[in-house]
Amino acid sequence: MRRSVAVGVVAVGLVPGFLAAQQADWPQFRGPTGMGVSTAQGLPVKWGPNENLAWKVAPPGPGTSSPIVVGDKIILTCYTGFNVPGQRGRMEDLRLHVVCYRSSDGSQLWSQELKPKLPEQDRIREEHGYASSTPVSDGQRIYAFFGKSGVFAFDLAGKPLWHADVGGGLNGWGSAASPVIFGELVIVNASVESESLVALNRKTGAEVWRARGIQEAWNTPVLVPAGKGKTELVVAIPRQLLAFDPATGKRLWSCDTDIGWYMVPSVVAHQGTIWAIGGRSGVAALAVRAGGMGDVTQSHRLWTGRHGSNVSSPVVYDGHLFWVNDNLGVAHCAKAETGELVYAERLDRGGQFYASALLADGKLYYVSRSGKTFVLPAKPQFQLLAVNDLQDGSTFNASPAVAGRRLLLRSNRFLYCIGGH
Repeated sequence: MRRSVAVGVVAVGLVPGFLAAQQADWPQFRGPTGMGVSTAQGLPVKWGPNENLAWKVAPPGPGTSSPIVVGDKIILTCYTGFNVPGQRGRMEDLRLHVVCYRSSDGSQLWSQELKPKLPEQDRIREEHGYASSTPVSDGQRIYAFFGKSGVFAFDLAGKPLWHADVGGGLNGWGSAASPVIFGELVIVNASVESESLVALNRKTGAEVWRARGIQEAWNTPVLVPAGKGKTELVVAIPRQLLAFDPATGKRLWSCDTDIGWYMVPSVVAHQGTIWAIGGRSGVAALAVRAGGMGDVTQSHRLWTGRHGSNVSSPVVYDGHLFWVNDNLGVAHCAKAETGELVYAERLDRGGQFYASALLADGKLYYVSRSGKTFVLPAKPQFQLLAVNDLQDGSTFNASPAVAGRRLLLRSNRFLYCIGGH
């Protein structure tokens, strides 16, 4: 990896207090901070079809969204009726679903069926389908984003509260990014639907602000503490990282990435530094200091590197950046301060990894599309602790979630709860 400017980096390392408090909830994509980090301890390391499996349920239909956890409730989205893997069906029969399960035993608490706004995308590549955005909860309501069909709000008992339209655009990959919450706002990356970031009042669904020019941005925005009580909303578009004031939508800064591809992985951040990966070749990773104004490429970009991933997002821990390449099945570790590669070790020859990395209890969990989960210590020395295979023949695109001391894994056919009580 190479440096682009000679600027020092704040030392990196998750310490007690990196999360404000131990949180049992997993309320959004990649957990409480959106960084793929859990403070839970005692999570399972080994499991299989007949080992360490608490329960398994079959949702009404497929989906690639991840489950979220709110108290004793697990919520996820799915779809039925059209382009279900192996079943073409009719577009007019397409239905969208938000389903809630009890975390202790997997019993269904409630389900809401929604009619989509048609016409939808006729075909979606790799069967990603029409339920790919992970819901988000503020502890009082649940917000589910279904692309062209909009954002739907429910209370925790499943009662519909409001619906908002954020644009009507379509794409052959479908929609992707998940909503996030800032204060009284639900913020949606509607790049596919309207090339915009859209902020909605979380109580009413009314639009509060809209930032345009968000093209080919497949990643979920991340809220980054930037010092002096300020927070930045960071999203990646082709060749640039952009930061906005999440309260107003005002653009704060941009940074050239030198990555010549659209960006799918979400960024991660710690102590004022942001790391992003993406692309297929050439420059595929970079680090940037938060807190700038205008074009910060020369002043705040710390380094760029040539190892990354074009789908799965990384985690940062104890001075190192960890991720697995989506197409090569290679696990990477790099020094967060410099980008220097520490190791690159193959996990699964020919295997793909679309799920983002999970860090919990000092361990890394990498879930392949075939349903294998590779468990590694979050250390700069490569070691394989376990390879767990659910062997159900389905496809795992969703990122793992944490419910207490259990793991939640979602395929296009099942939701698994793994671990003891």
